[in-house]
Amino acid sequence: MPVSRRSWAVVGNGENRRVGLFATAARAAGVGTPRVVEWRDVLRDGGHDFAADEIVRLDSPGENGEVDRLLRGVDDPTRVEGSATWYARFLAAAGSLRGGVRLDDPAELAVLFDKRLCHARLAAAGVPVPPSPTSGGALPVRGWADVRAALREHAMPRVFVKPAHGSSGSGILAVETAAHRIAATTSVEVAAGGRLHNSLRVRRLTDEREIAGIVDTLAPDGLHVERWLPKAAVAGRSADLRVLVVAGRATHAVVRTSRHPMTNLHLGGARGDLAAVVAAAGDRWAEALDVCERAAACFPGTLCVGVDLLPAIGWRRFAVGEVNAFGDLLPGLTGLRGSGAEALDTYATQLAAVRGAAPFGAPAMPRSPHRLQPRNPT
Repeated sequence: MPVSRRSWAVVGNGENRRVGLFATAARAAGVGTPRVVEWRDVLRDGGHDFAADEIVRLDSPGENGEVDRLLRGVDDPTRVEGSATWYARFLAAAGSLRGGVRLDDPAELAVLFDKRLCHARLAAAGVPVPPSPTSGGALPVRGWADVRAALREHAMPRVFVKPAHGSSGSGILAVETAAHRIAATTSVEVAAGGRLHNSLRVRRLTDEREIAGIVDTLAPDGLHVERWLPKAAVAGRSADLRVLVVAGRATHAVVRTSRHPMTNLHLGGARGDLAAVVAAAGDRWAEALDVCERAAACFPGTLCVGVDLLPAIGWRRFAVGEVNAFGDLLPGLTGLRGSGAEALDTYATQLAAVRGAAPFGAPAMPRSPHRLQPRNPT
């Protein structure tokens, strides 16, 4: 049966922007409107059955307060704590889906949503990543004392401390030491009673007791520590890239810039000039995309991933910071030249890949320094 005639389902939240964009792309591609299966119903009912030939795409369970409460176990969606509970309940919910043709492998989701496991898988495959003492869970972080010891023992004066199951910059601290001084940059806000909340305002902390209190509160959910690599700059702002890889091909890219260590757009980051980045990288641009494709190849059962690529100063080397299962919310962005997705947004590209449309149904094109170029500045 041709793929275009199969029924489609999206497991997500009907009001999510991602679901709406995917449905629009599906209608435009002539595959009809996907049926939406609500995460809240999956969580309440303990599973869901799909027809054997129904194509099932998972979407982020975020962006919905009720779903977040069911997963995290806390009433306030701004709370940082509870990520380990979120992780366990999300994996159980994803595993309770039965039947269908899945575009997201449950076992790979377990790795993608644990930064320690993801780091270890990438490193084992030879994908460049920031050095980390917690990779694969080698070093359990029970609190600030363990972070301090890791800084000393691994000669890492600057590190990122991340919730192992966090996303969207939640709970991250960029920690730096100099002589006997310690500082941390974070969006975490400490409320009455020591509760931690996500804030849209990034702040700099210089009181080690305050930093330690945050880390100690987050530690029971699991923490990942990695070296803070100096990054290249665009127009005087620190920069990294979100590169979407669909069916093994790097298809879309966005430059994210910031004046502080976190480049998340909702934390004050801004889109940079992709054409300027490609020019600055020169013949290393193809290497940058190759690194992203190698990272995605570590998750062959997942159709689409968003790779956070960290460029070194001078754009001569690249490392992978994270690989995101739901990193495709890049509205209005069309594909890189030579990717086969030049006129497609991120969702239309995924639909084309599933349907076997060119170039996804054909052998990969030869790699060259100019194979993929930006179609338009972003």
